[in-house]
Amino acid sequence: MSDWKTLFHKDQFRFIDHTNSIEPVTALDAFAVDDALALSVEKGASPTTMRIWTHDQTVVLGIPDARLPFIKEGVSWLNQQGYQAVVRNSGGLAVVLDKGVMNITLLFADGNKIGIHEGYQMMVGFIQELFADYTDQIKAFEVKGSYCPGDYDLSIDGKKFAGISQRRVKNGVAVQIYLSIEADNQARAKLIESFYKLGLQGEKSKFAYPTVEPNTMEALATLLNKPLTIDFVKNRIREKLTDLTKELQQNDLTAIEKEMYQKRKQQMIVRNKKALGDLFHE
Repeated sequence: MSDWKTLFHKDQFRFIDHTNSIEPVTALDAFAVDDALALSVEKGASPTTMRIWTHDQTVVLGIPDARLPFIKEGVSWLNQQGYQAVVRNSGGLAVVLDKGVMNITLLFADGNKIGIHEGYQMMVGFIQELFADYTDQIKAFEVKGSYCPGDYDLSIDGKKFAGISQRRVKNGVAVQIYLSIEADNQARAKLIESFYKLGLQGEKSKFAYPTVEPNTMEALATLLNKPLTIDFVKNRIREKLTDLTKELQQNDLTAIEKEMYQKRKQQMIVRNKKALGDLFHE
């Protein structure tokens, strides 16, 4: 699937807006919802889907973060700053979620036919298209010094504003991106910089945790010099999907998807209790 738009040119496409929803309540719930939707898409019970969501004052940790030598001190400090810590079930390391950060999940079937890099490229292509009238300078490469660095970091002029992860549930694929839309992204980076300093306390570890340099990161509104907001970008996504797809369905979870979500949520709870122990609070 060389052209990312092929994924959107379906008879039906589904859009779920959870940015102002009462549920899911936490980021843990949100990852469980994505798992349920990945299974639903994989089974053919749902068309290809895009879901958007936000959460306030949350630091999403990767599994390696939970193995920091002083993880208790790091998470306790995050709690003192007013942030909840949750361990994700997809790849990556620590990222910050707040009211100025939008999360987008693209869910599609045929993970046995679509390669991992193709999955990432689909999200990259969509984001580049979403802001094409503002800039043609959105690039995908690892931004050294950013938090949660990866080959598919999105940046403008070398300043990272987004990161992408991917999770596969059977043959269902969930490509997840966080978009730091509203300022202050350098303040988010400073939070993670302090978290790693407290979590490592100078000890050497087998895993190479990032040395965060806050000046490598910036919010998209700042980079584009535009007064972007979550609501503005949400409406832009809906309009873009309407243009790209033949029929855009806008509905919430079905009863069966809600059942799958509850099962996946319990798995997330078990994962977090195992990773964080007493530091995890439901």
